[in-house]
Amino acid sequence: MEYIVEKIGMSRTIGVHSIPVTLCKVLETKVCAISENKKAIVAYAKGKSTNKAIKGQQKKYNLSKEFNRFITLSVANETEGDLDLTPLKDAKRVKSTFNSKGRGFSGVIKRWNFSGGPGGHGSRFHRAPGSIGNCEWPGRVQRGKKMPGQYGNTQVTVKNDIVSFDEENGILVLKGAVSGANASVGKIRIIK
Repeated sequence: MEYIVEKIGMSRTIGVHSIPVTLCKVLETKVCAISENKKAIVAYAKGKSTNKAIKGQQKKYNLSKEFNRFITLSVANETEGDLDLTPLKDAKRVKSTFNSKGRGFSGVIKRWNFSGGPGGHGSRFHRAPGSIGNCEWPGRVQRGKKMPGQYGNTQVTVKNDIVSFDEENGILVLKGAVSGANASVGKIRIIK
């Protein structure tokens, strides 16, 4: 079973052995349509953006205006309506999938932890990547070479133990960290 969650932030448990935890809010989700293989089109609320395609989907599934995001998930529901949260009460572990924080176009020192060259005495080699070529043959840069480029903003999945789940408020407390900034939206999947 999968759920859409919003990362609230990190905290810790209070006790002799303090545990770092991540607080996530399970978003209110409506199941719109279910296929044979337990996959469902679900809608959830995020922001206020809308367009004709979203309005068409809202009309098709009789949804209110705030449900403006649609995604396919595997769910426990047998019928359309509110997403069933009861499996989260008994769950022990989940896989959390979030986008990591984007850091833009970064050099090799920031992106790959290269050490760089000496700072002074006319070395002229400070933060550059250094040699990348392979002489005359094969005459190209090898695939996977560590070079400057887009750093972050990639999908990261981690396994987390569930510390507690408050069904009334929809707050899920996960042991450890999950990627992404506070208020970012991601997916969790219950695993055995």
